[in-house]
Amino acid sequence: MDLYPAIDLRDGRAVRLYQGDYGRETVYNDDPVAQAVAFAEAGAAWIHVVDLDAARSGTPRNREIIAAIADAVSVPIQTGGGIRDEASADALFAVGVTRIVLGTAALEQPQLVRSLASRMSVAVGLDARGREVAVRGWEEGSGRDILDVAKEFADAGVEALIVTEIGRDGTLSGPDLVGLGDVLDATELPVIASGGVGSLDDLRALDGLRSGGRRLSGAIVGRALYEGAFTLGDALAASGYPS
Repeated sequence: MDLYPAIDLRDGRAVRLYQGDYGRETVYNDDPVAQAVAFAEAGAAWIHVVDLDAARSGTPRNREIIAAIADAVSVPIQTGGGIRDEASADALFAVGVTRIVLGTAALEQPQLVRSLASRMSVAVGLDARGREVAVRGWEEGSGRDILDVAKEFADAGVEALIVTEIGRDGTLSGPDLVGLGDVLDATELPVIASGGVGSLDDLRALDGLRSGGRRLSGAIVGRALYEGAFTLGDALAASGYPS
């Protein structure tokens, strides 16, 4: 299981939101580039970067920082937030991003996902409250069921589905193992878990999750790392990485 330490960007800083609430923000680092370098030096195989400002508004606000992160580290960067047209996707790849994540656009413009996935590395972000997928920085409900949406992208050419339970995100309360198992059952696409990891036992549970003969391909971790619940090295070991 790949581990993705997360850097969520807002106003140029590395932050975390509690349950996706922009009014409940904690700033963890004023220098996101230095944070990315620290993650890379600690052994991260990927870094997950989200432009929270763009996710909310659709307007890129932190692209220069994302470019600086990609330039500062040699590990691949996966990034999402506000990517709602081909120009935005192309701009991110031009600055060194390895994989983009489409959330709102995937719900509202599924044809865009297919078009981009035909020529670049794309993941679909499925951010849900319960079973309803949310859009526009998690501030609006789509009225769509996460399992139905997951199935729709089976043949779209995407590399992964990133599944976030919004009610657990930033809470350290543990991942939604049942919900993740349901998504594994619903699709053959690789599934990356996000939201709720608060302990090494949570990571071990994710690494050990099996449903329909399948397992998770990755997990995204944020607040637990920033608050010192465990080190990235220990997290990598708990996620099945060789020592």
